[in-house]
Amino acid sequence: MHIDPAQHTKMDNYKLLTNLVIPRPIAWISTQNAEGVVNLAPYSFFNAVGSDPLYVVFSAGLNEAGQPKDTLRNLRANGEFVVNLVTPELFDAMNVSAADFPADLSEVTATDLHTAPSVQVKTPRVAEAKASLECRVFSEQQLGANTLVIGEVVGFYVDDALIGDRMHIHDFAPIGRLGSPSVYCNTTDRFDIARVSYAEWQKQQV
Repeated sequence: MHIDPAQHTKMDNYKLLTNLVIPRPIAWISTQNAEGVVNLAPYSFFNAVGSDPLYVVFSAGLNEAGQPKDTLRNLRANGEFVVNLVTPELFDAMNVSAADFPADLSEVTATDLHTAPSVQVKTPRVAEAKASLECRVFSEQQLGANTLVIGEVVGFYVDDALIGDRMHIHDFAPIGRLGSPSVYCNTTDRFDIARVSYAEWQKQQV
């Protein structure tokens, strides 16, 4: 069936989009306000979009009061953020951190996690995360009620146990987001198939 989004509610369209574009990685974003309080919040409108330079994007909506979320306010104030990747042992803490905590209460404290210093930015990473991306804001664009933030990755933290030869990453299986409102997936069921070149495809046609 063909579905015209103009004939449906915003919530119906959100459900369609988030149930069809799957799985999506989760950016567990840490930012810091002027008082030093670390905000930690998950975003699943997130991905890598460039490697030279290294760019990631995430999209943030408004809070229930119709105002920019703490994440946006903080990164607009200091121009930086850290993307922490969510592995299964961190899922419960990530889920709690999605609650609407007041700005003066850190989700890091509320979830019994810890911070560790970043190297290239002042905003700390989540110490328990196996991988984090230190980012500086490159630009942002308003997309209706959402704000698209483009960040340049200026530093990586990767657990030593994950790094193999030639910077290959092994045994890393972050949680993915599936449909709205609360469906997730593991990323451990994988397969590896080499790409076919045009020349190889031509041979197969004979």
